Amino acid sequence: MSAADVLMVAAEGGVIGDGRTGANLALGVGLIGVVIGGLALARVAGRISTGNARTGAMSAMAVGLLGTALAVLHLATSSGGPGTGNGMVGAVFAIPLGLLAVALGRRALTRSRRAERTTDRFERELGSA
Repeated sequence: MSAADVLMVAAEGGVIGDGRTGANLALGVGLIGVVIGGLALARVAGRISTGNARTGAMSAMAVGLLGTALAVLHLATSSGGPGTGNGMVGAVFAIPLGLLAVALGRRALTRSRRAERTTDRFERELGSA
């Protein structure tokens, strides 16, 4: 089964389940991305000392992009309109959730790069003194 087939089955709700399953999957993936992005921001700020902020930021962006893609794919393949039980409203809410995860990951990545440059500059100044 190719990656496109897997995404299509996931967006359609899989083999078992109703039309809302694909939207719930997109919502879940988007929410996981937001949590990962929030944790990456906390790592950059120094509130959490475990883990790598850059890895968390990249993960949040990837998971958020996946959640957005699943939501858009579900919207494109679902029939009917809002209120028909096909999960269109859930998919509509999943799109900004995935984009929020991407934005949080991007912000954490930018802050981690800034923190690395500041640390490198201070190390050079202390080393030359």
